[in-house]
Amino acid sequence: MKVKICGITNLDDALTAVAAGADYLGFIFYPPSKRSVDISVVKGMVVTLRQRVDCPVLVGVFVNESAARMTVVLDEVGLDLAQLSGEEAAALVTDEWLGLYGRAYKAIRPASPAEAVTAVQQYAAPVMPSILIDTWHPTLRGGTGETGDWAISAKLAQQTPGLMLAGGLTPENVGEAVRMVRPYAVDVASGVEASPGKKDPNKVRAFIANAKMG
Repeated sequence: MKVKICGITNLDDALTAVAAGADYLGFIFYPPSKRSVDISVVKGMVVTLRQRVDCPVLVGVFVNESAARMTVVLDEVGLDLAQLSGEEAAALVTDEWLGLYGRAYKAIRPASPAEAVTAVQQYAAPVMPSILIDTWHPTLRGGTGETGDWAISAKLAQQTPGLMLAGGLTPENVGEAVRMVRPYAVDVASGVEASPGKKDPNKVRAFIANAKMG
């Protein structure tokens, strides 16, 4: 089971997650988010992280940015993947002629089972993770702390290699989520925080351990 610790804003939290066995780290480049971080800060963190043999996959989280802008940031900062968390067109992750092909995956927040099935069919990308499914919310783009419908996610995971599950996961419930959904990976931000943008080291370690045991 792969684990992504998202909403990393400082090097201490990044190193704690890496030492605990995180497979992905997420950095949010969306100013309205409580976990948004400046590109220059992430660039400094990446320099240190890349020196480690256990450096995870490094992900930039974007909302409604152009392909050109995201490509520039990925290259400038030294990130591996882009997570698209807005209303981006499917072509950004599925069209091999676009610059993000093979470097990006879509985060979806379906409001219904039918919408979830359609979104997975449209957005599944040729990377791992291939898609992220988060809890629907009328205004927030992730980090809600609310769990989604795991039964729906389980059906989607059976049909979608590379599905990453997010939404309301905590050290206490991630084991159950893994057993029920059987996703490729799980993603957490608020569920391992001491306060918005600051991780709780004990929660980070417990989350990763429980996810991988699930």
